[in-house]
Amino acid sequence: MLVRLSIRDIVLIDALDLDFGPGLTTLTGETGAGKSILLDAFVLALGGRGDASLVRAGCEQGQVTAVFDLPADHPAHLAAREFGLASDDEMVLRRVQAADGRTRAFVNDQPATAQALRAIGRELVEIHCQHDDRALVDPSAHRALVDAHGGLAAQANDVRAKYAAWQAARRALAEEEARIAKARADADYLRHAHDELTKLAPEAGEEEALAERRLFMQRAEKVATDIRDALAAFADERAPAAEIAHAARRLERRVTQASNLLEPPARALSQAVDALGLAEQALEQALAETRFDPAELERVEERLFALRGAARKYQVGVPELPRLAQKFADDIAALDASEARRVQLGKALDAAKAAYDDAARALSAARHKAAKKLDALVDGELKPLKLEGAHFATQVTSDPESAGPEGIDRVEFWVQTNPGSRPGPLTKVASGGELARFMLALKVVLADRGSAPTLVFDEIDTGVGGAVADAIGQRLARLAGRAQVLAVTHAPQVAARASRHLRISKGAATKGKEKRVATRVAVLAEGERREEIARMLSGAAITDEARAAAMRLLEPSSDLR
Repeated sequence: MLVRLSIRDIVLIDALDLDFGPGLTTLTGETGAGKSILLDAFVLALGGRGDASLVRAGCEQGQVTAVFDLPADHPAHLAAREFGLASDDEMVLRRVQAADGRTRAFVNDQPATAQALRAIGRELVEIHCQHDDRALVDPSAHRALVDAHGGLAAQANDVRAKYAAWQAARRALAEEEARIAKARADADYLRHAHDELTKLAPEAGEEEALAERRLFMQRAEKVATDIRDALAAFADERAPAAEIAHAARRLERRVTQASNLLEPPARALSQAVDALGLAEQALEQALAETRFDPAELERVEERLFALRGAARKYQVGVPELPRLAQKFADDIAALDASEARRVQLGKALDAAKAAYDDAARALSAARHKAAKKLDALVDGELKPLKLEGAHFATQVTSDPESAGPEGIDRVEFWVQTNPGSRPGPLTKVASGGELARFMLALKVVLADRGSAPTLVFDEIDTGVGGAVADAIGQRLARLAGRAQVLAVTHAPQVAARASRHLRISKGAATKGKEKRVATRVAVLAEGERREEIARMLSGAAITDEARAAAMRLLEPSSDLR
C-alpha cells in the first residue's frame, strides 16, 4: 500500500509530505483548493505524462516521490525485474519534472524509463473517476476481471501454455513441410550429385598422394640417368671401383710377407670394396624404383583432373569431397524419411490442438459460471446506489474460430439502466454518474481479487447526495477493509465514513520577499473533522444544525464501525 507521498514544487504545492495508512482516507476541500493538483502529482509519480506546466512558477523543476510497502510476492516486484530494476519490500517511485518539459524517472533510486514507471504503477494503484476508467472501457480487462473473480488464473495460464505449445507445433510442421518442398525441388540434383560422387569415390588424402606420385614420375627419367652414370663406375674394368678391388686383392696376397706393414691398408681397402658393393646395390635398387609404366602417369593425371573438376563444380576443396558425398547421401535419406517425420509432426500438432481445445472449452465453461455469479453479486450492490432498476450482465461470447492465448471467449460488461430499456456495453449505455456507481459496485465485489493494493476514487459521488452518497460511503468503507482506499469527495456522507480525513486548502506562503499561494494538507483530528463535515453540509456559514448533522454522520454505525 501507499505509505508516503512527497511533493516538491508542483503547481501550487511548494513542499508537502503525507503519510498514509490502511483503510479509507478521504480528501476534502473547497473547489480550487488543489485536490486535482494532488492527484495529478500522484499520477506523475506513477508514470503519467509529464508537462512543464506542472512545475511551480519560478522553479527549475518539481519532484514527486511515492513510497509503497509491499509483500515479497507482489506483482510489482516482477514488473520491476522485467525492466532490470532491483526491488525489496519497499518500492519507491520518483519522478522529476523539469521546467523545460523533460522528465526523469527513478525506481528505488535507480534510473528508469517512464514506461517502466507506468508498468510498475499499474500493479500498485488504480485510479477511478467518472470519465476515465480504463478497466471498464477495455473488454480485455473485463475478461481478466472475470478470471480474477472466478479464481481462474491457473486455468487461464494453462490455456496460454497450451496455446503456445499448439503454435510451436504449427511452426514445426510448417518448417518441415517447407524443407520437404525445397528438398523435393532439389531431389533430382541431389540424386545426380550423389551418383556422380559415389562413382568418383574420393578418398581422404587422395589428392596429396596422387600429386606426390605424379611429381615423382615426372622427375624419375632425369633421376634414372644420374643413377645409370653412377653405376657406370662399377661396370667398366678400368673404372675406379674395379681398380680399387684389384688393388685390394694384390695387397691381400702380400700381407703374409709383411703383415705389420700391409695389414692396415689391406683391411681399409677391403672395407672400401664392401662399401662400394653396397653402394652399387643401392644404385641398382634406386634405378629399379625409377622405372614406371607411362600409362600410370596418365592414369594419375586423369584422376587428379577428375577430382579437381568435381571440386570446382561443387565449389569445395578436393579434401571436402568425401564429406560432401556423405552430406548428399544424408539429404537423400532425410528426404526419404521426411514424410514419416511430417506425419509425426502432424500428429503432434493435432494432439496440441486437441489439448488446447479441451483446456479452452473448460476455461470457457468456468468463465460462464463465474460471470453469472459476478452478475448476481454486482446486481446486489446496485439498489442501494439508486440503480434499483438497473441490471448488470457479463456477456461471454465463445467462438472457437477466434482461439487465442486467452482462450475462445470475448468478455464484455453490459448494463440495462432502466426496466424496458435496451441493454448495451457499459461504457456506451451508462452516464458518467451511473458509470462511476457501476464501477464502485464492481470494485466492491472484486475487492480482494483483480485489484491493485491502492485504489483512488476521484469524486465518483459528484451529482449525488443523501442516501446515494451514504451508500457510496458505505461501499468505500467496505472496500477499504480489503484494500487501501483514497477518495477525493465533496459528499459529507462519504467523508464521515473515513478512518482518516485530510483537508486540502489554499493559503498564502512566503518565499523570501515574494508572497505566493500554496496548497496545504492537514490531517484532521476528531473535532476538526466535525467542523469540516459541517462545512460540507452547510457551506461557508457553519450552523449549529450543520454541526449536529455532522455529529450524527460521525456516530459509529452498526453496519460498519
